[in-house]
Amino acid sequence: MLTTILATLVVLSVLILVHEWGHFFAAKSVGISVLRFSLGIGPKVVGFQRGETEYVLSAIPLGGYVKMAGMEDAEMVEVVEGGAAPGVDASRHFDSKPLWARAWVISAGVIMNVLFAWLVFTGLAMAYGERFTPVTQLAVPPAEELPAGAEGIAQVPRGARVVGVGSTPIEHWQGVQQALLRAPAGPISLHFADAPSATLQIPMNDTARVALITALQPLYAPVLGQIVPGSVADRAGLRPGDRVRAAGGQSIASWDEFVRVVRAHPGRPLALRVEKDGQPRDVTLTPTAEREDVGPVAGTLVGRVGVGPDVPVVHRRFGPLPALAYGAEATWSTVAMIGTSLGRLVSGRESARGVGSLLTIGKVSGDAARQGMERFFEFMALFSVNLAVLNLLPIPILDGGHLMFLGLEALRGRPLSVEQRIRLSHVGLILIVGIMLWGMTNDVLLHVLGI
Repeated sequence: MLTTILATLVVLSVLILVHEWGHFFAAKSVGISVLRFSLGIGPKVVGFQRGETEYVLSAIPLGGYVKMAGMEDAEMVEVVEGGAAPGVDASRHFDSKPLWARAWVISAGVIMNVLFAWLVFTGLAMAYGERFTPVTQLAVPPAEELPAGAEGIAQVPRGARVVGVGSTPIEHWQGVQQALLRAPAGPISLHFADAPSATLQIPMNDTARVALITALQPLYAPVLGQIVPGSVADRAGLRPGDRVRAAGGQSIASWDEFVRVVRAHPGRPLALRVEKDGQPRDVTLTPTAEREDVGPVAGTLVGRVGVGPDVPVVHRRFGPLPALAYGAEATWSTVAMIGTSLGRLVSGRESARGVGSLLTIGKVSGDAARQGMERFFEFMALFSVNLAVLNLLPIPILDGGHLMFLGLEALRGRPLSVEQRIRLSHVGLILIVGIMLWGMTNDVLLHVLGI
């Protein structure tokens, strides 16, 4: 518990500090008066004055802010924090600055979060190296489960080893995925060391491309690696290192075979025989029934038990320049992943039950800290990108909302009135509070009640 609390405080404090320092630096760079730099929100706990700026630690460690003279939401901040802003030369007010300067100030927090993630990913690449799976053998799914574009691998022998995607040589499975992500729409060849080449049709639609890439899985042994806490597998007593020998009366030789049997038993009891250290035991569990949202069986109920395979991992360190390139690529991939998830959530293709709040952040922070510094810093980088992307949503009171106001000003030739912006900010605040309450409800149902 102490590890979780400390890890959560470190993650939130560092990332909020990074974000707000971006706003602070940008405001100072264009001559805007910064009245207060607060880590946390609510009443001031401690603080000191340096020059025109008061630096404070506030009571609620769930955010932070940079209070700039002449910004339209300063009045709301004053109500929450207490006190009024001292008189400041009007030429140093936020609203007196040109459009580009205000856009720079608003964007700077997001930019700093992205730069922080890039530097962390770069540092991890130099200190620990890239993690990759040294497996390129292909687990070919049944023809009826292949998504559009993947029909060409139906005749590939099970376990064929991929050595190239198009003109790109392949050394590990992440290389297969990256090559397919970057490939232009159209035909591309998969080359094998022990089988004839096969042709894939890369779709233009991003969702269809992800479905195709997801359908191509490496051939793993049926050994449990990750067990989701509180999942069906966890409650049934399955543990990392358990090897699945049989499922539903069927002999299991690979991970994809096990997954296929589990998916075929949504909401129905499934008998397993597992083995660990040479000791077999029988387990019966009931996979949860969830709707598949990608691929040719989208919309149908499939079974899930909350496990992942025991994946072999190899580390490869980078020099400074390759590490910078790797860090940039990892940051962009994370932005794309989060953006895709948000799009799926908004479109209804992903369940809103996955939205969490502070409990989820705390749990993941604590889990990452217990796995070591590499995982902890990796989570900080991922969460930093998450904050950046979420802050760009066009919701008033978020950075994206302020940028939306500036965009409207550019189109109209004049800004919205202060009253209009404050009213819209109130709407944004209600929306954000609603999302937070929804996330807290999901967290309580999942982590407290186990529902």
